[in-house]
Amino acid sequence: MATTDTEILAVTGNEAVAEAMGQIDPDVVCAYPITPQTEVVQLYAQMVADGKVSSEFVTVESEHSAMSAVIGSAAGGARTMTATSSQGFALMWEVLFIAASYRLPIVMTTVNRALSGPINIHCDHSDTMGGRDTGWIQLYGENHQEAYDNCIQAVRIAEHMDVRTPTMQMYDGYVISGAIGPLQMLTKEQVQAFIGPYHATNPMLDTKNPVTVGPFDGLHGWYFEHKVSQNRAMDRALTVIQDVADEYAEISGRQYGLLDPYCLDDAEVAIVVVGSTAGTTRVAVDKLRAQGVKAGMVRVRAFRPFPHEAYAKALEHVKVVGVMDRADSFGAQGGPVFLEVRAALYDSDPRPQILPFIYGLGGRDIFPDNIEQAFAVLQKAAQSKKRTSTERRYLNLRED
Repeated sequence: MATTDTEILAVTGNEAVAEAMGQIDPDVVCAYPITPQTEVVQLYAQMVADGKVSSEFVTVESEHSAMSAVIGSAAGGARTMTATSSQGFALMWEVLFIAASYRLPIVMTTVNRALSGPINIHCDHSDTMGGRDTGWIQLYGENHQEAYDNCIQAVRIAEHMDVRTPTMQMYDGYVISGAIGPLQMLTKEQVQAFIGPYHATNPMLDTKNPVTVGPFDGLHGWYFEHKVSQNRAMDRALTVIQDVADEYAEISGRQYGLLDPYCLDDAEVAIVVVGSTAGTTRVAVDKLRAQGVKAGMVRVRAFRPFPHEAYAKALEHVKVVGVMDRADSFGAQGGPVFLEVRAALYDSDPRPQILPFIYGLGGRDIFPDNIEQAFAVLQKAAQSKKRTSTERRYLNLRED
């Protein structure tokens, strides 16, 4: 297996992604600054100014404009990237659907931050979880290395002819974006060889082969069929995400899957978690294992498309599963990840109990003892002869 011999660097998560973008060197980057993503495009803009990359960097007046501009760029036939966070992601809302319905292989980094109000600039997953049904592929990373690796892999996934769907890759604001962590980079030559040259499909600027982009698709048109086509591309993306990860492992030595299990083979209780909190959860799992508790964990990587069969197989033997969401779904039975995991395990026989936990909204700290409290609930449920209430449980919540 070939691996890179580059040194291990100490960088912020945003620096890691800017370096990945520099090695990808897309044709066009359109972006607008927003905390805590700003540093990504600021650093990349400096690369452009210094002549280190060949990209055309387009500064715009809002995130809605940024997504509109990348749609135009990608439709014109250019390899295109952008980045955003929180309210900026929300401001892109209507055009996120357009990018996906046009099947444009845009790659966007989204640094997770809570949505207002009240105003909050810290990490939770309410922004991208709110956009989970926009038709974009979603990859969640745990740390600096994954932010870098997912950015590079996202290019191949989005541009694959079986998929041809925009892809966003996420990591936690401040916890990863502004904190220093280790990064081992590939060489630019390796990255360029991995992503390959860009081949546009039906570009608008090909005057010899004119195409129509954005036509009216009304009552007697093909709108229904177009939506089904999008969903079938999502289904195919599961295989592509894994194939790309396997190929990436050959040059990096780092293996990724659709999900990331930990101590799960014989686990009786397990937690499903997204993002940087996976590291804290591993600490709790190790402590419980040392005490003889058969605890395990699954970290979410691909959330859209959601690999329901992989979750059903990974968790079928677990007695009780706790799902920790860093976003809530108001009026639903639990957070977004809980709802997906519960649905994935519905047909399991026997069916594990699935319990919802909400944590970390607005950047609220999550500590190992909070996760141990969640595991204590799972253990109690596993020992009980009655099924436990699926009412939400809030971790590290201040209450009178």
